[in-house]
Amino acid sequence: MNIRFSDCPDWLSIRSVPGSLISGAAMLLTSTCLYAQTMSQSTPHQITRVEVLRELKELELVGYRPVPNDLYYPDDVQEAERRLEAKRQAEKNALAGAKQPGLESTVR
Repeated sequence: MNIRFSDCPDWLSIRSVPGSLISGAAMLLTSTCLYAQTMSQSTPHQITRVEVLRELKELELVGYRPVPNDLYYPDDVQEAERRLEAKRQAEKNALAGAKQPGLESTVR
């Protein structure tokens, strides 16, 4: 039985293989890149030990005192978090006010 090249369907033709391979590779690469992007965006940031210790130090600076068997936990740490946020906001406002031209400082 002799099969001639012209008897093969177009999708089986050797001429279409390079184009199919390129198209398939491009689609695979695109889908892999999209998957990698969505994974990195949906994965929450893991807090490091250094970040926890830094925040604890900042909370202690605004009055929080961690003690074992704290009867006021979590109220006391939440209050310290509010004070820390207020302190950060005040610092941010002070920096924003200092950067605005034409405003004179009232502190002398």
